[in-house]
Amino acid sequence: MNCPLILASASPRRKEILERLGLSFAVDPTRRELPPDPSLPAGQAVLAVARGKAEEVAERHPGTVVLGADTAVCLEGTLLGKPRDERHARAMLTALQGREHQVLTAVWVCAPPVPGRPASGGFVSRARVRFYPMSGREIGEYIATGEPMDKAGAYGIQGFGMRYIRDISGDYYTVMGLPGARVRRFLRLFS
Repeated sequence: MNCPLILASASPRRKEILERLGLSFAVDPTRRELPPDPSLPAGQAVLAVARGKAEEVAERHPGTVVLGADTAVCLEGTLLGKPRDERHARAMLTALQGREHQVLTAVWVCAPPVPGRPASGGFVSRARVRFYPMSGREIGEYIATGEPMDKAGAYGIQGFGMRYIRDISGDYYTVMGLPGARVRRFLRLFS
C-alpha cells in the first residue's frame, strides 16, 4: 500500500474525522489489540495501546506514516474500555450516570526515519464528561440500540448517547475518538 498516511484502526469515527481534516490516508487496522496495562497510570496505559497499534501496522508498511489511536473512559482512576456484553455495558452506564468522568484518547505516530524529524511520538488528549442521571429503563433502552457495544465506556457521544451528556469540558473529538485539530498539527512534525 503506497499512501502518505495509514490509519491503524477500523473505527468509522476516526476515519470520518481524518476525512473531515482533508487528509489522504488508507486504513489498515491492527490485527491484535492488547488491553491497557492496569499497573500503569491511565494516560500512560492508553498511550501504550495506541503505540502498540501504530508499531504493529508500521511493521507491515515501512516507508509510510502510521497513526494509531486508543480511547478509554476513566472513572475515579479505573479505565473502562469496550463492554464485553450487555450486562457489562449496563454496569458501566450505571456507574457513569449522574457523574463526571474523563475520556482519554491517545495518539501514536510512526514514521520512516528522516534526519531532523522524529521517527515516532505521541500524546494523550483528555476531556471531562458529565452525564445526567439515567433511569434503569433509559439504560436498557440505550443498550437495546446496540450503540454501546463497541464504544469505550459503553456510550457514543455522536450517537444516541448524546441524550445523556450533561456537559463536556475539552475537545469533543477527543470523546469521539480522535482529537482532529491536534492530530493535524501533530502530523506536521512527521512531514
